[in-house]
Amino acid sequence: MHRVDCNEQRHARAILDIFNDAIANSTALYDYAPRTMETMTAWFADKQAQGLPVIGYENEQGELLGFASYGAFRSRPANKYTAEHSIYVHPGHRGAGIGRRLLQDVIAAARERDMHTLIGGIDADNEASITLHLRAGFVHAGTVREAAFKFGRWLDLAFYQLIMDTPRHPVDG
Repeated sequence: MHRVDCNEQRHARAILDIFNDAIANSTALYDYAPRTMETMTAWFADKQAQGLPVIGYENEQGELLGFASYGAFRSRPANKYTAEHSIYVHPGHRGAGIGRRLLQDVIAAARERDMHTLIGGIDADNEASITLHLRAGFVHAGTVREAAFKFGRWLDLAFYQLIMDTPRHPVDG
C-alpha cells in the first residue's frame, strides 16, 4: 500500500464509487441519490482551485483503497483557520488501518497549510469513525440532534475537533 495524491483523471471513478457506496449503504453521507461523474468534475475543480489536498492510498495493483480531503468549515473570513475533513475507505478494505493513515495524513496536510482547528462531522452512530478520531486526539465538540433523516430514521450529527498549534502567527483579515 502506498500514498498517492489523487487526481481527477486517475481517481474520479474510484472516488465516485466509494462515495456512492457510502450514500447507498451508510449514514456517512447524508445524500439520498448517487453522485454523478459531473459532480466529481466539480469536486476536483473546487479542490484544485483552493489548493486543497486529496490524499489516497492504493494497493500494488493501483486500486484506490481510500481517500481523504478537507475544505472550509464555514465560508466566513474569520473561519479561515478551521477546516472540515472527510475520510472514506473502500468497503472491501475497512479495518486494515487505512482510515488511521488517512487521518494522520490529513492532519499533517492541514498543519502544513497553517490550519488551527480540524473538524470531523460524524454520524453519532458511527462508532468506528468516532473511535478513530478519539485515538488521534480529537475531542467531542457537540452533537446536533436529529440533524438529518435517512433510512427512515432521524440521525444525530456529532462534531469532533482537533486543535493544533498552527499557525504560529494568526492574523485578522
